[in-house]
Amino acid sequence: MILVEIGGMEYLESLDLSRNNLSGEIPQSMADLTFLGDLNLSYNNLSRRIPSGTQIQTFNQLSFFENAELCGVSLPKNYSEDEEETQRLFGVGENREFPEIAWFYIGMGSGFFVGLWGAYGCLFFNKAWRHAYFQYLDDIKDSAYVAIAIKLKWLHQKLGIYNAVNGKHL
Repeated sequence: MILVEIGGMEYLESLDLSRNNLSGEIPQSMADLTFLGDLNLSYNNLSRRIPSGTQIQTFNQLSFFENAELCGVSLPKNYSEDEEETQRLFGVGENREFPEIAWFYIGMGSGFFVGLWGAYGCLFFNKAWRHAYFQYLDDIKDSAYVAIAIKLKWLHQKLGIYNAVNGKHL
C-alpha cells in the first residue's frame, strides 16, 4: 500500500517502488508530485485507476507493468467511472471472487426464508396444528386482557378512584 502522505514530498524527482508487492490503489495525493520525472511502479499488485489530471498519467506503460488490475489512459485497461464504482461498492478485488459480505447476506436471506417456511409451512399444511396454534394465541390474548383488567381494578381501588362494589365514584 502506498501511503497517502507521499504527496507531501513535493520536490521528489524520482520514485522506484517496483517489485515491492504493493497492493491497493495509487493515492490521489501523488498528483501533487509535480517535479516527478521518473516513476517505476511495475511488478506490484496495484489496482483501480491511476490518479487523473496529473503528469502521472503521462508515464508510459513500462512504469506500471505487471499491475493487472491497474487502469488508466496510458494503459490498455481503461475502466469507465461506472465500472470502477461498481468494483468499489461490491468489493470485487484482485482475485475477482464473490466478496464475503455478499455470501453473508445470501446466507442470511436463504436462512430466513427456510426458517420462515419451516415454521409457517407446517401451520399452512397441517390443519390441526394451525388450529392449535391460533387457539394458543387466543388464550394468550385472553390471559393478558384479564391480567390487565385485574391490575387496573386493584389500582383504582388502591387510589380510591372507583368503588367496584357499588360502581360509584368517590
